[in-house]
Amino acid sequence: MKKAHEPTYSFVILTFVLILVDTVLAYASTTYIPSNTSGIAYIFPAVAFMILFTLWYGAYGAIAAYVGTLVGSGLLATEALAKNPAIAVVWAVAGLLQVLIPLIAARSFEIDLTLENRRDVSLIILFGVVVNNLVGAAWGAVTLGLVEPGAMGSIFSSWLIGNVIVTLLIVPIALNVFTPKIQKSRFFVKRYWE
Repeated sequence: MKKAHEPTYSFVILTFVLILVDTVLAYASTTYIPSNTSGIAYIFPAVAFMILFTLWYGAYGAIAAYVGTLVGSGLLATEALAKNPAIAVVWAVAGLLQVLIPLIAARSFEIDLTLENRRDVSLIILFGVVVNNLVGAAWGAVTLGLVEPGAMGSIFSSWLIGNVIVTLLIVPIALNVFTPKIQKSRFFVKRYWE
C-alpha cells in the first residue's frame, strides 16, 4: 500500500520569505531613492525583483508582490497612503498588476524564461517591461490621485519611466542568468501554483 504524501509547508515559508524581501526592497526603494514631490521614486528596483520572483515562483511571488507593495511602499513609506489605508489597499493592486501581467503572458505564450531566443526576449520586454508598467503606473496614478489631487500626471510619468528603465536593465539579464539554476530547485513553479 502506497503511503500518503505528507503535506508540505515549504511554499508557505517561501511566500513569507518573499513578502519580507519584497517589503524591504519596496521600503528601501521608496525611502532611499530620490523621488518627485508625490513621493514616487525616480527608479524603483523592487519592481524588477517582484517580477522575477513571480515568474519563478508563480502566484506565491504575486502574493508577495502585493503585500510588499502595500506594506513597504504604501503603509510604511508613503505618508498619504499611511493616513488612508483603504486607498492603500486598492493602490497596491498596481504592484500586483505589474507582476501578474508578465506571469500570465509567460504561461500563456509558453515563454522559455532562460530567454534563449528573440521571440521570448521580445515577449518578456513587451509584457514584463512595457505593458505591465504602463498598466501599473496608470492604476497607481489614478488611485494615488485620490489622496493627492492634481498629481496624477507627474505620478504616472515618474512611475512609468523609472520602472521601465529598471525592469529593462534587470529582468531580462537576471532571467537569462539565474533561471537555469532556479528551474532545478523544488520551488520553481511551472504554471501558477505548481
